[in-house]
Amino acid sequence: MLRTLVLLTAFLSYPIALPAAAGPPATSRPTATARLSDAEIEQTIHTRLAKSKIGKDGFVAKVHGGVVTWEGRTSVPQHKGAATRMAKAAGAVRVVNNIQITDGAKPGQPLRRAQVKPGDDADN
Repeated sequence: MLRTLVLLTAFLSYPIALPAAAGPPATSRPTATARLSDAEIEQTIHTRLAKSKIGKDGFVAKVHGGVVTWEGRTSVPQHKGAATRMAKAAGAVRVVNNIQITDGAKPGQPLRRAQVKPGDDADN
């Protein structure tokens, strides 16, 4: 019993080399502490919009204080939601979506979410 206690004490007092911290894991989204500038958010949205199906709708995004305001019209209801998700993925702290759904949208048309793929931009 005494031998076990001595061995345990020796083991616990032995210095252990821990690997150096590599820092926080890399992410494609900005964190709460690393807020992007308005110009960076706007550029990211512009790049993603050019590669996306919703880019053909001619939406305009304005950024002020991290808040993205969308303007435009579409006949595809799902594109409005896709624009909001795109702005959030670009680093917006809030999104004001003023996109109007035009009469070209068919009543009773099943709503499907337009896909904004994470790999569609050069930032990932």
